[in-house]
Amino acid sequence: MLVGIVGKPSCGKSTFFKSVTMADVAIASYPFTTIKPNRGIGHVKLKCADRFFSVQCNPREGYCIDGERYVPVELLDVAGLVPGAHTGKGLGNQFLDDLRQAHVLIHIVDASGSTNENGEPVPEGSHDPAKDVLFLEQELDLWYGAILKKPWEKFARQAYAERQKVSFAIAKQFSGLNANEKMVADIIEKQGLDPENPTKWTEGQISGFATELRKRTKPMIIAANKADTAAGAANYERLKQAYPNYTVIPCSAGAELALKEAAKKGVIKYSAGDSDFASLDESGITGQQKAGLRFIRQSVLQKFGSTGVQECLNKAVFGLLSYLAVFPGGINKLADQYGRVLPDCFLMPPNSTALDFAYKVHSDIGKGFIRAIDVKTRMTVGKEHLLKNGDVVEIISSK
Repeated sequence: MLVGIVGKPSCGKSTFFKSVTMADVAIASYPFTTIKPNRGIGHVKLKCADRFFSVQCNPREGYCIDGERYVPVELLDVAGLVPGAHTGKGLGNQFLDDLRQAHVLIHIVDASGSTNENGEPVPEGSHDPAKDVLFLEQELDLWYGAILKKPWEKFARQAYAERQKVSFAIAKQFSGLNANEKMVADIIEKQGLDPENPTKWTEGQISGFATELRKRTKPMIIAANKADTAAGAANYERLKQAYPNYTVIPCSAGAELALKEAAKKGVIKYSAGDSDFASLDESGITGQQKAGLRFIRQSVLQKFGSTGVQECLNKAVFGLLSYLAVFPGGINKLADQYGRVLPDCFLMPPNSTALDFAYKVHSDIGKGFIRAIDVKTRMTVGKEHLLKNGDVVEIISSK
């Protein structure tokens, strides 16, 4: 799974990315600080299965704090997109191509309205952030449309002449964008397109198809960044009203980064997604830094319940993608050969079966699948058994 971080220049993308990954990336208040995409590891947060068994887990990847499991996911921070990106403006084609493999997008919007459409500084509240959402939708739609329309005439004629299944041919064309045949066939049916003769599709129908495909292969969540400013709080409410079909989350990437860095130095106790922090040793920080922490507590945590950064990541993975967290384990033994208790947690797509999980653990285990056991209920299940979020599963395999 790859989570793409997108938005116009200077909206706070790199700050958001750094606050999640704690990677050393450049952050500045001028456009195109990021040129090459940054890749890093963030973590989704979930209830650990160790609480159910009254044991202490030992994660092999990620970590666990007080029963909250943090499972790693990969993030991609691309350079800022500007109007006309699909035509190459601002190196837009390169940046869009970087997003091909992303399964879900987090759109960082400068809710404070202090940067224009090109990421240039303007007085706070003078730019309407709702326009940024519309612009990004249009650029992504035009990008998808260009990918489909460029070879369309030749592609459509060939598919029709060779009696190829249109849904299969288009899915193959868009396989690099995470499209599949079932998804394509469903769009064709719902939009009333000719499923056998694509040469009859009008340009408007092709554009409509590309837009729907973009929505399904690149679902998007809106992070209303800088919501802790006066204009940001008001614009967050406006964004919710303007885009009721989107999940809009109030966010302060700067506050999250400040809290993470303070926790790293031992000044406070704080974990990603917490609604508050505990002071540990403030003797080594300045009065201004103490005031900054008080501001974050009052204007971010107490107002919104969190900085919003962890919520964005969780909502993207568990909300938009509906992924499931599943733990390998055994009825009689929850530890691996090294004594690590519940060391692994796998993120599985929705509607995953016990057999899917067996293959996820190891291809040989999947090939030799005999049965599975729901460790929590101690029930034996078959290969078609649908998994639930938080399941602990033992696989019985001939391998």
